[in-house]
Amino acid sequence: MTEKEPITVLVIEDNQGDFFLIKEYLEEKIIDVTILHARRYAEAAVILNDPSVLLDVILLDLTLPDKTGELLIKEVIDLKPHVPVIILTGFADLDFSIRSLSLKVSDYLLKDDINATTLLKSIKFNIERKKTSLQLEESEKRYSNLFQLSPQPMWIFDIENYHFLQVNNAAIAHYQYAEAEFLNMKLFDIVVDEYSISEKLSRAKVISFSDNIYKGRFRHRKKNNEIIVVDIYSSLITMNDKKYESVISIDITEKIIYEHKITKAIINTQEEERFEIGTELHDNVCQILASSQLSLEMLKDKIDPNALHWLNKSKEFVNLALEEIRNISHRLAPSFFGETTIEDTFIELLNNFNADNRYSLKMNIDFAKVNKKLSSDIQLNLYRILQEQMRNIVKYANASKIKISLQFEIDKLIFTIEDNGIGFDYLSVKKGIGLANISRRAELFSGTMEIDSSPNQGCKMIIQIPI
Repeated sequence: MTEKEPITVLVIEDNQGDFFLIKEYLEEKIIDVTILHARRYAEAAVILNDPSVLLDVILLDLTLPDKTGELLIKEVIDLKPHVPVIILTGFADLDFSIRSLSLKVSDYLLKDDINATTLLKSIKFNIERKKTSLQLEESEKRYSNLFQLSPQPMWIFDIENYHFLQVNNAAIAHYQYAEAEFLNMKLFDIVVDEYSISEKLSRAKVISFSDNIYKGRFRHRKKNNEIIVVDIYSSLITMNDKKYESVISIDITEKIIYEHKITKAIINTQEEERFEIGTELHDNVCQILASSQLSLEMLKDKIDPNALHWLNKSKEFVNLALEEIRNISHRLAPSFFGETTIEDTFIELLNNFNADNRYSLKMNIDFAKVNKKLSSDIQLNLYRILQEQMRNIVKYANASKIKISLQFEIDKLIFTIEDNGIGFDYLSVKKGIGLANISRRAELFSGTMEIDSSPNQGCKMIIQIPI
């Protein structure tokens, strides 16, 4: 067993006989070896401080005339922290030599047991181990730099108890908690609506952690109680044989506000168009049909009695058209008719969808409280949400029972629409335009839409809007 790669060795040994023996072993096994010798620590320090001297390994005797023991080890390693240090020791120093491994010594060899082969094996092993250790340290340093220097808030938390383990400077600055405060907190201490988020996280682990990545959007609370909307990108990492989650948080509050302005403008435009169409139908088309009724009435005494049947039929058709147009105009613009209330529009809407009494309908809404607590904009959007979901139920659910409720908690309203239909797998089904519109209307008021459904278990839609 010989080594062909060039190796430079510093032997720090005051015993000349021991040095010549080590030198002989090195030259026997290493073809291209450079051996430097220091008898005292002071001589070794000169070599170790010389940047032109590139060492591969240091062989260190524990007892020198000018320095010994733990202090000697520390000072040698401090001068060359990236070079493996192998202690050469006698039996009397064995216990200390073993303890010295905690001082970052790479290995220790008993002088009486050394031979050329064991010396070469120790040198080769510890050179390679030091290289691996340095690579690992460099990798950890790069990760630490990426973590700490990231302009976006980042943290690592324990996926079992949700405690923060590390947070970067951007998280401290953005969320305004000191590092010590963060490390005494759990993830849910900054998350708004804990129950909802817990449910989403549990669902996310099933969906996304199979490929080690999760993306989600949540509402967080800063130390000053400001609520922000963030996009979360996280992945599982392993440290000390345990899994943790590494997270980057991107504040999109301003983006959401801008998107909401656009969405609100679009919805307002849609409502204005509906109002114009509804008004046109109500004021103009209905007037034309009403005039047609009068004209038909004037013909009653002037036509052949045999044709009177057809006259009456025409009047019936005009009446049906008038009633249908009034219904359509009220659905298009329910809040723009002074003679109607939100209660009237809800009841009319449900009656239209349940004209044949196919559904058992239950509605639990305190409309007096709705009028007191909710703006007309929110009332109109609740109406549109109900309208959209009723279309979905009629079209897809094959249900027989529908429950509608609106409850007020301290700081939010909860609007629930539930049916006992065939249900669906919300996580895998393709989302349609209807559900997207409902979600967008809820988000317009910083709210959320959640669907609780599974095959043959009906569907429950929960809209939560802060008030």
